[in-house]
Amino acid sequence: QGQLVESGGGLVQAGDSLRLSCEASGRRFDRGVMAWFRQAPGKEREFVAAITPFNFKTYYGDFVAGRFTISRNDGSRDNAKNTLYLQMTSLKPEDTAVYFCAERPSQSAIEIRAEATYNLWGQGTQVTVSS
Repeated sequence: QGQLVESGGGLVQAGDSLRLSCEASGRRFDRGVMAWFRQAPGKEREFVAAITPFNFKTYYGDFVAGRFTISRNDGSRDNAKNTLYLQMTSLKPEDTAVYFCAERPSQSAIEIRAEATYNLWGQGTQVTVSS
């Protein structure tokens, strides 16, 4: 099944930067789409960014507006440890949320923003941006 563990969240001020990491282990993760979602208090979980395997094509939510960058390190063929990153800059108070990483085994970009298409999730990491 594998496991996803996020880290890197914290309390920052508006305008600051933060890098989130998601360590994937337990099986190979270099063949599926990996993504970040977030959920603010009282709101539904929303798509932040996704990255495909092999060609590393990236997709972002409209609110990102060039402020975030998703990347992945798929390691070597013999190393069943992959890491997903989300570099966030120019953070705003409205970016405050729990950020989750997610994975789906398909490499297709079809419905890449749809939460329901991802079947493995991490526990989340809290990001709080003060004004």
